[in-house]
Amino acid sequence: MQKPIPYKHSKSDENDEMSLREKLLWSVLGAAGVTGLAIVIKKFVINKIEDKAHEKSFEDGTPQTIAKQIKMAFENDGYWGTDIVTLRKVLTEIKSKAQLKKIFDAYTKEYHNNLYKDMSDELQTSEYNEMLQIIAAKPDKEGQAPTTNQYTAWAKRLKAAFDKTYGFISGTDEKAIKAVFNEIPTQTAFIQVGKAYYKEFGENLITVLKGELEVWEYGDYMKIITAKRKA
Repeated sequence: MQKPIPYKHSKSDENDEMSLREKLLWSVLGAAGVTGLAIVIKKFVINKIEDKAHEKSFEDGTPQTIAKQIKMAFENDGYWGTDIVTLRKVLTEIKSKAQLKKIFDAYTKEYHNNLYKDMSDELQTSEYNEMLQIIAAKPDKEGQAPTTNQYTAWAKRLKAAFDKTYGFISGTDEKAIKAVFNEIPTQTAFIQVGKAYYKEFGENLITVLKGELEVWEYGDYMKIITAKRKA
């Protein structure tokens, strides 16, 4: 019986094996190259968007500028906590929900995070509630007169100011109260805020104010209201 002849690799077989390995290698490298290129392109596009946002953040009044002011209030020049006075001022000066949406979009694009989430991370509960009410009270369009929602929002901001805590100690945020009093346009509007406060919390606003403020503080704050026109 004839013995089987051992198979010998030919040069062409070796070339075929090398060719197969090379093809696999180049395929892997090609795929990695495409992925890497996609990452580079994505990063380039993001950087371009950020560069544009940075440029606009130096223009006064743009959504990018306001978004940057909010971010800077959170950072507070490296000090502990948020610059609440600045944040309150920035949010209060926003004229409408339409403008607010542009600012939120600019914030997300610039800092890759949701503004509401950053606020909830940065602020105490009473501060967060105050900022939400500032936002909620914005009219759909600039220039609209105060509505029932506006009176309720002012009432809720006052409640948040009364609920302020300093660590484990209860306190009052006088600056928040003053900010609301300065925004209320007339004595009639203040009366409407009092009605909204009673409806929401079942308490007389004047009585609560007297309990939260020192006698001289109460007098000074009420002068802000009595100095306004009646209607």
